[in-house]
Formats: sequence, C-alpha cells, structure tokens
Amino acid sequence: MGSFEIDENLVRSLVHEQHPDLAGLDLCEVVGGWDNQLWRLGDELAVRMPRTERAPSLLRKEHRWLPALAPRLPLPVPTPQRIGEPSARFPRPWTIATWVPGEPADRAPISNDSAADTLAGFLEALHVKAPAHAPVSQDRGVPLKTLSDGFERGLQEVASGGDAADLRDVRDVWDEAIAAPDWEDPPVWLHGDLHPANVVVSDGALSGVIDFGDMCAGDPAVDLAAAWVLLPAGAAARFFDAYPYVDEAMIRRARGLAAAKSLFLILMGRAGERGLPGGKPTWGPAGRAALDRVLASIQEAGRLSRCSAFGGPTRRSPPRDTQVT
Repeated sequence: MGSFEIDENLVRSLVHEQHPDLAGLDLCEVVGGWDNQLWRLGDELAVRMPRTERAPSLLRKEHRWLPALAPRLPLPVPTPQRIGEPSARFPRPWTIATWVPGEPADRAPISNDSAADTLAGFLEALHVKAPAHAPVSQDRGVPLKTLSDGFERGLQEVASGGDAADLRDVRDVWDEAIAAPDWEDPPVWLHGDLHPANVVVSDGALSGVIDFGDMCAGDPAVDLAAAWVLLPAGAAARFFDAYPYVDEAMIRRARGLAAAKSLFLILMGRAGERGLPGGKPTWGPAGRAALDRVLASIQEAGRLSRCSAFGGPTRRSPPRDTQVT
C-alpha cells in the first residue's frame, strides 16, 4: 500500500465516484487507527481506508458480520453502511460506517466506576454462541498455551527497557493463566481486541466500542481481560459481579491475557516515543496503568468474591443463540 498516499483528495474522489450521494458531506481526517486510516464524513459517518496488508480482509469481515450483531449490542458500534470497491484510484476495498462519538480511552481514560456495569452488559450481549461458520483466529479466543512464546518475547522486550514492574509477578500471572482449564463450551462471539484505543469515552464513561476487525469466535476470556485493561483501578470486582458467565478458570485466563495485552501496549508506546513506524505514544501510559491493575488484583483477589477461586458460585453458560447468520 506504500505507493498509494491516502489523503483528502483521494478519499473525496473515491466517495464522489462510488457514493455520489455522500460527496457533499464534510470530510476530515481522524488521528489514530492501526490497520485503517479513519476519516469523518459529515456528522454521522466515517470512511475507513486500509493501510496494512491484512486490513482489507478485516473490513470485509466487519461488513459481513457486524450489521447482524450490532442491533443486539447496548453500546454504539461502527456499523458498516457502504462498501467501497477496489478501483484504479485505490486497489483495495474500503468502507463507510456509522460514526461513534467520544474520545478514545488511550487519550481520555475511563474514570467512571459505572463503566464496569456498562462493559459487563455489552459483553453479556455479545458473548452468545457463534454459528459454525463464524470466523476464528490463530491468536484470539484460543488456548493460552499456544500464546506462551509470544508472551515470553513481550515480557523480555519490556524488561530490556526497564519498564516492567515485577517480572516475576507478571510471569506468575501468566503461569497461573495457562494452568487454568481451557474453555470447553461452544465458541462465542468475541470483539477480540478490547484495549484503550478501541473504545470511546464520554465524560469519563464508556460510551462506544470500535474496531471489530479482529472479531471472531472462541473463548470469551480474551474480552474479559478488559476488566483490567480498560476499567479504573478496583473496578474489576464490580465487573465480574455484573458479568454472569464467569468462573475461577475464566478469571485466571482473562488476567493472564490482560497482562499480555499490557505488555503489548507498553511496547507500542515505547515505539511511539522513539518515533518508530506504527508506534503509539499514548498506548504506553495506558499499558503501564493496566499492568499495575493486573498486579494489584493479585493482592486483592479475595475481593472478587463472585467466583469459586475467590469464594463464590459456579458460572452459568452463555446462551446458545445463533440468530446471527
């Protein structure tokens, strides 16, 4: 994609060419994004332009599945409205989706404790049984043992920069996670990549979830890691009280995945501070804060009283709802 500069003139020309009824709307670039470059179109729409090799397939996946999932979700999500086809001007598909207002949480962290209930309600609605032909991932919603090499590399990279808190405790969190029983129920729908840049905040409250490019079916622990990656300190207990499908093993897996995601955010923040391609300076502080919350939760595990690991009841399984086809 390097030979195609994604600028305002290109985006305007593509919209005018393929969706002329929208060509008169205001257009402005939005800072951020990983696989896609984002442009706000008018007040209610956004254009997403792929800038990585994997981005087109992610956009196609969102266009296939998200319109069917979105109506059941209690928070706004960027629902695809139009598809832009490859052309001589731009050789990849692109999309127009609904705009989700708010500030990304890597720039405006969640501060309202009610976000724990909001996030739990969102994930309860999302985590229904996925159809047999739902997309799957090699590194999300899968048994944690398959991710151990990547975790170890991330831990060592963070340690080499002197950013880790207590590496032994971080590794203990991961070891406890991979020792937990794997998910054995049918795969459920997952967002797959809940971190501060993929949710938006209004007045300190969680107000929307964006970037479903990694949506897939599998173990919901990957999404439950958001209890530490997204929520304020001390809010994980409230989250797990509100989310109904949780048990000891799931919390252990989720906490390990939260530690892994925190390391990734720290490394991306470090790359951003050094001006390296793809680096995100705002992700580093978010990752360090998340890792602090993970480690603090080890000492406060007794407060997560809802699960057997912390003195509570057995979970119930997610509903076997396959209406999304």
